[in-house]
Amino acid sequence: MDNNRKIRVAITHGDTNGIGYELIFKTFASPEILELCTPIIYGSPKVAAYHRNALGIEANFSIVNSATEVEDGRVNMLPVFDEEVKVELGTPTEESAQAAIKALDRALTDYKEGLIDVLVACPMDRRELTVEGFSIPNQAKYIETSIGEGRKGLDMLINEQLRVALMTDNIALKDVADAITLEGIIEKVAVMFTTLRRDMRISNPRIAILALNPNDSEEHPGKEESEAIIPAIQKLADAGVNAFGPYQVNDFFGNGEYFAFDGILAMYHDQGIAPFKALTPENNIHYLGGLPLIATAVDMSPCFDIAGKGEADESALRHAIYHAIDGFRNRNNFDAPYANPLPKLYHERRDDSEKVRFSIPKKHENAIKERQQ
Repeated sequence: MDNNRKIRVAITHGDTNGIGYELIFKTFASPEILELCTPIIYGSPKVAAYHRNALGIEANFSIVNSATEVEDGRVNMLPVFDEEVKVELGTPTEESAQAAIKALDRALTDYKEGLIDVLVACPMDRRELTVEGFSIPNQAKYIETSIGEGRKGLDMLINEQLRVALMTDNIALKDVADAITLEGIIEKVAVMFTTLRRDMRISNPRIAILALNPNDSEEHPGKEESEAIIPAIQKLADAGVNAFGPYQVNDFFGNGEYFAFDGILAMYHDQGIAPFKALTPENNIHYLGGLPLIATAVDMSPCFDIAGKGEADESALRHAIYHAIDGFRNRNNFDAPYANPLPKLYHERRDDSEKVRFSIPKKHENAIKERQQ
């Protein structure tokens, strides 16, 4: 990255029949945010104009044909398709969902070419998320597949108080137990630990791991606890990771034990997400850790029921942008000392024998002789 330019934030417009453009317009209504970053909206000027007129919002943007033409101090709009897209506010369609995927694809392509620094995604409709006939569970998985190069990403739901990741997701509840493995827990916690240290400036993160089975105890742990969760915690601790548990979810959240931890690994979706949203229902975002690209997304659906009505709250998008910028800066600062390590200022001795250890260096030997003469 050129140190003389601001952080380039790619923002995908999401489902074109949802609230994505409203979130974008309201977020950049305050010019102060342009002092922090240079936004590039991956979308459609025509679709944006339709939303602007429907909402009655004054929103200015500058059209660029390539991310190489982006300028600081303005909202840059990069068209991601040429064909006409019919906008039907409040109605999920395959066409509007594909428009969201095209924006995501173009942003990821530009990332590979070094033209953007971070990615922030507006809401997509998961029900219509398909590429070439294949269903995609979520944007995080799509990003991981596109640019992960074999690395696994970790989708964390975060806010100022909580950071929750899931051991299993997008599978039936009856399959959860079989999907919980020692290796899987270690892998997820390792990514979370590194992300908390590297992207969020938490020097020694404390991570809580929840139990799967209710009412288990140290004397009578459940099968998954005894075979996977507890051994994983022990191995993580041996490796220097502050992992604790397993905790019963009702006590952990009900008694406020979560305040003592920087990250939480839940075993399945409802176990982690339900209490998270009950405690903090607003302004939550998704933070994708473990990949070379820092990506965030608003924790919202396209909200078709209020699309075009001017009722959407843009706070989550603001937080997503702020967290992406902070993560980018923190990661660069964390990695900087390792990029150019200091050269050794001495040469290690190869001979550790007693003779070498207690021998007198030549220059000191000569000085001794001079004093004796």
